[in-house]
Amino acid sequence: MRIALTRDVSPAMDHCELSHLARTPIDHDRAVAQHAGYEQCLRDLGCRVHRLPADASMPDAVFIEDTVIVVDELAVLTRSGAASRRRETGAVAGAIAAHRPTVTIEAPGTIDGGDVLRIGRTLYVGTAQRSNGEGIAQLARLMAPWRYEVRAVPTRDCLHLKTAVTEAAPGVLVLNPDWVDAGQFGAATIIEVDPAEPFAGNILRVGGTVVSAAAFPRTNARLQAAGIAVRTVDMSEFAKAEGGVTCCSVIFEAEGGATS
Repeated sequence: MRIALTRDVSPAMDHCELSHLARTPIDHDRAVAQHAGYEQCLRDLGCRVHRLPADASMPDAVFIEDTVIVVDELAVLTRSGAASRRRETGAVAGAIAAHRPTVTIEAPGTIDGGDVLRIGRTLYVGTAQRSNGEGIAQLARLMAPWRYEVRAVPTRDCLHLKTAVTEAAPGVLVLNPDWVDAGQFGAATIIEVDPAEPFAGNILRVGGTVVSAAAFPRTNARLQAAGIAVRTVDMSEFAKAEGGVTCCSVIFEAEGGATS
């Protein structure tokens, strides 16, 4: 059974952390409706959605991906590089403990789940803002008993690694070359985002389908031309908070199968 862990939209989302975008008003009701559509898309793709409640004191908590890194054998609770977000892991810890043994990144280490791209048994970790060297070193030590390799990847001009690159299919990445160098990923086939859609490198692979924001039709057409099935969702309110389709869920197999 594939589980999608999500968290409801905070009424304070308008006060979210921002790093690269100017603040613009977020329509809470519209964000709630978009989030419901996103969750329904995950259900349509075979996920059982487990939604945690919102918290008015945590504007960014809907971006649940940043709180935990889940692989087949364990879950790593993160310590965000944004101090305001560190309390978000509390509710997630209780929910994930029903499915995986949990370990924790400790101070002074920091790491955000949005910086961690798993490809096979390699975890690529972005190093731009939210994840530091100590956090990456701790993750490597925690993953070593299960023979995962952890590699640091420099990024530029974007918040997280998965803002710039994600996996579209086995051996195929969608990538913004202005934000991360394709050579970091070996022999992977690269589908570059359309230059007019710099944020289109963030897609969510669920089984044999990818979920992508409807705002990126040109890049979505490139994916489809490569034989990749695409489902689109409206994420415009979340984009104002530097969020994308990977940010709003943590997807994993209940019995320890391969994560998406």
